Amino acid sequence: MDGNSYPVTFSVDYPDRELNRLTTFFRIFTVIPIAVVLSTVGGGTYHFSYGSQASAAASGAGGLLFLGPLLMILFRQKYPRWWFDWNLELQRFGTRVLIYLALMDDAYPSTDEHQSVHLDYRYPDAGRELNRWLPLVKWLLAIPHYIVLFFLEIGAVVAVIVAWFAVLFTGQYPRGLFDFVAGVVRWHNRVIGYALTLVTDAYPPFRLSP
Repeated sequence: MDGNSYPVTFSVDYPDRELNRLTTFFRIFTVIPIAVVLSTVGGGTYHFSYGSQASAAASGAGGLLFLGPLLMILFRQKYPRWWFDWNLELQRFGTRVLIYLALMDDAYPSTDEHQSVHLDYRYPDAGRELNRWLPLVKWLLAIPHYIVLFFLEIGAVVAVIVAWFAVLFTGQYPRGLFDFVAGVVRWHNRVIGYALTLVTDAYPPFRLSP
């Protein structure tokens, strides 16, 4: 990794080929099985209702680790490597599912292989590189990013809808739309690395590019 680059890097290979139009048309349905798998490790509680009388709930285990790393950085100035690896691999998995849903790759998301998605963190030396008090306020410092990302992600949804029609008619994902959506995902991942997984104290740049 370039020493001058941001510690959280992301890219996705542009599919310079004709994409599968059939799976593109039904993408909102074909993504469901892998989304269910992701939900089982991504954490959260899900409620299902069957009429007015019956209901059921299911809980997913896991999720990105936030409080544990925060406490370790705060009190021990350590970031356990296996917690780091868990957060990185879970975020990679979630990003592969997102890229598939966004039509940027028609290969079905793998639970372990990186495929066309390249997301990486630089493992921090917590004692030298991470301020022990900063994790307490990073969520607050990142508020400007939340606001910008809110509008960017609306734009990304519109771009994916336009790309859906483009792929159905031409088999190609317009490169400009692809780069824009990839840039929004890149920005989102940087903010997660800064404010949630706490792998860097470097403030995320306000840009879509690498």
